[in-house]
Amino acid sequence: MSNTQIVVLILVVLAVLVAAVVGMMLYRRAALRRRFGPEYDRVAEEMGPSAAERELRDRERRHADLDIRPIDPVSRERYRAAWTDLQTRFVDQPDQTVGAADALVTHLVAECGYPTADHQEQMAQLSVDHAETLEHYRIAHDIFRRHQRGQATTDQLREALVHYRELVADLLGADPVSHQGEVPPVGTPPR
Repeated sequence: MSNTQIVVLILVVLAVLVAAVVGMMLYRRAALRRRFGPEYDRVAEEMGPSAAERELRDRERRHADLDIRPIDPVSRERYRAAWTDLQTRFVDQPDQTVGAADALVTHLVAECGYPTADHQEQMAQLSVDHAETLEHYRIAHDIFRRHQRGQATTDQLREALVHYRELVADLLGADPVSHQGEVPPVGTPPR
C-alpha cells in the first residue's frame, strides 16, 4: 500500500468516526427532545443546548433513583373526589381553593414518589415523566405564589386552578372530574 493510499484510508476512517460521533450526538439530542418536549426547549433557551442536554441527562439519572409508582385505584378516586370538591368550593372561596389545589398537587406528587422538599428539584424530576404538562404546573404555582403576596386577581386564581387540573389529570392518568350526567359531544361513545 502506498503512502497516499494509507493517508486516504486514515482520512476515510476519521471521517466515518466523526460522522458516527455527530450522528450519535444528534440521536441523543432528538431522544431528549422527544422525552422532554417543551421542557427541552425551555432549558436549552435558559442554559444553551450543550448545558441543557447535560442537565436533562442528569435529571434522567436522578429520576432513575426515585421510587416512582402509579396511584392505586382507591387513592385515584380519593384525589378525584378532592379535586371535584376544590372546583366546587372555588365559586365561594377562590382565595382558599388555590392554596388547597397547590397542597393537593404536592400530596399527589409525593404519593407518586417524586420529591417535594425542594420545589426546583420537584419540577426537574416531574419533567422526566410529565414534561408536556409541567408548564401548566409552573404557571399555576407562580400564580399561587403571587396570590400569597396579594398580587393575583380572581381570574388569575381561576386560571391557576385550570392549570393545576392539567397536572392532576396527567398524574392520575385520567380527567380528575367525573362527567356523569353530562351529554358527551357528538360522536363520543358513552361512558
